Amino acid sequence: MYQNEGYVRYRILRIVVLGIGAVILMRLFAMQILDDGYDERATQNMLRTEVEYPMRGEVLDRNGEYLVKSRVCYDVMVVYRELPKEGFDTLRLMTILDMSKEGLMKRLKEASRSPRAATLVVGYLSQEGKLLLDEGGFSGFHTRFRTAREYPRKIGGNLLGYVSEITQGQLQRSEYDYYEAGDYIGTQGVESAYETLLRGEKGVSYRIYDSHGAVQGSYNDGADDVQPVKGAQLTSTIDACLQEFAEQMMEGKIGSVVAIEPSTGEILVMVSSPTYNPDLMVGRARSSNYASMLHDQRQPQFNRAVKAKYPPGSTFKLVQGLIGLQEGTLRPGDRYPCNNGYTYGTRKMGCHPHKSPLDLRDAVAQSCNAYFCYVFKDMITNAKYGNVKEGVRVWNDYVYSFGFGRRLGTDLYGEGAGYVPTPEYYDRGYNGRWNWGTVLSCSIGQGEMGCTPLQMANLAAIVANRGYYYVPHLIKKIEGRDSIDRRFYERHYTMVDSVNFVPIVDGMWRSVNVSGTSRTAYLEGLDVCGKTGTAQNPLGADHSTFLSFAPKDNPKIAISVYVEHGGFGSAIAVPIASLIEELYLTDTIRRPELLERVLNFQPNYKHYDEKQRKYDAERQKKNEKR
Repeated sequence: MYQNEGYVRYRILRIVVLGIGAVILMRLFAMQILDDGYDERATQNMLRTEVEYPMRGEVLDRNGEYLVKSRVCYDVMVVYRELPKEGFDTLRLMTILDMSKEGLMKRLKEASRSPRAATLVVGYLSQEGKLLLDEGGFSGFHTRFRTAREYPRKIGGNLLGYVSEITQGQLQRSEYDYYEAGDYIGTQGVESAYETLLRGEKGVSYRIYDSHGAVQGSYNDGADDVQPVKGAQLTSTIDACLQEFAEQMMEGKIGSVVAIEPSTGEILVMVSSPTYNPDLMVGRARSSNYASMLHDQRQPQFNRAVKAKYPPGSTFKLVQGLIGLQEGTLRPGDRYPCNNGYTYGTRKMGCHPHKSPLDLRDAVAQSCNAYFCYVFKDMITNAKYGNVKEGVRVWNDYVYSFGFGRRLGTDLYGEGAGYVPTPEYYDRGYNGRWNWGTVLSCSIGQGEMGCTPLQMANLAAIVANRGYYYVPHLIKKIEGRDSIDRRFYERHYTMVDSVNFVPIVDGMWRSVNVSGTSRTAYLEGLDVCGKTGTAQNPLGADHSTFLSFAPKDNPKIAISVYVEHGGFGSAIAVPIASLIEELYLTDTIRRPELLERVLNFQPNYKHYDEKQRKYDAERQKKNEKR
């Protein structure tokens, strides 16, 4: 009986022990698997690594005036797992963040898909908004330091570029290893070209958070933190006052203005019209503003100054004259007749009325088409080349030396190369059967010729320098560096000797100061030199263009103006260039009536208007189908 009682007690004790063990196991299971409260509190009471973003570098004009500044703002982030179970004051949060309820709920839904990750709720929160958010004690929400751009002068939108969130496509490329999703990056213009300098260097901080998501302090008193490095300040070559003045004159017009300091290659003005207020690309409305500009067929975001490909028109006669002089097929005193143009076979290259015959200087001054047809034909049919094809090839080499048909190597975003036709081009187009008459339109900068406004301004600088140029560039000083890229200090010589520029410069001087097509550009005592151009346009009125530099000796400014559908070169391009030269060289405008004329001049852009109507109609049809 004693043994039976002992056995029973043993069994009971065993059952009790097993029962207690089962209860403990069930409790542990509930704590660790079913109840995530402990895990959540452990997660919140933890060390968190946070990226510290630097202030982006500013951009100044050549005189130290701000073109681009940075202001402090914040991204608002949410970690979904840290949101309070009992909810939060959504109305107050919506007011602080200036968000709709639908927008906030959409962001929270996105955050729920990755509950442990910090998800962007809204960007560009002001410092005042951050203080209100911090005071509100919204668990799960925190801010991330950022900077936003601001533009004191509101100029140079398509020149300066903008800052936007990096795309998924960019993140997949090795050259963007520095960036993470949600980072901002310079897009287009200066912002893109100098991104690695402007962005600075990220830092990192280690912070301890409590169970309510509040910062308790820095880990190890911040000894392991890495401070961010502010982006470099850039001093540009742009004259802000001159840039703003040029943009005002180009308002309502399509085209470009580029002005260069010949002695350095520094770009004083670069206008692409239409442009846009750069503030439109900052803040929460950036996406909608971008979409609006994207649908505008006049392309305000397209920098025509460095990307557009225009026929240079009569301004290119300068190059033809210089090549003829260098090759010995032309002498300054050579005179050619003009009977309202140049006749070859059954065709005729027309010309405006002027006295005839002319020598080289007067041909430049009067912009005679016939004269430069003779010059071009004599050059490419020179017997020493053997045939026209080889003559055109030699002509190509000369033209390339002036910077045409190739990129100049500037520091500008998306520089275009333009186009210069080659013998191979004509072989393909005419099955190898072509002659000097086929290419004659190139003599006056028409036909297949295509140049960027930057290349044309560079031609003005080359003539001003009598045969050489510095690569045009937009940045003259970088904070923390003694100099800019050395390539911007190197002279690039053309294939034409400096002595051969003398009659060309004299002809440009006569055009402005004696009797010629550039008389509107006359400025007393400044010895302005100029060459008009009227480029044929199959889509409407001819394009108006003008090359100029001043003064004649020791020139301070070289400029090219190109106005689409502007008519004769003297109609609008000449007064725009002349007023810019006047302001730059004298610091004042003494011809207010001429300025008024320019401001009131509005070309007819029915081609662009019709293109916009068709585009809008197609978009509407697509939207209706959806």
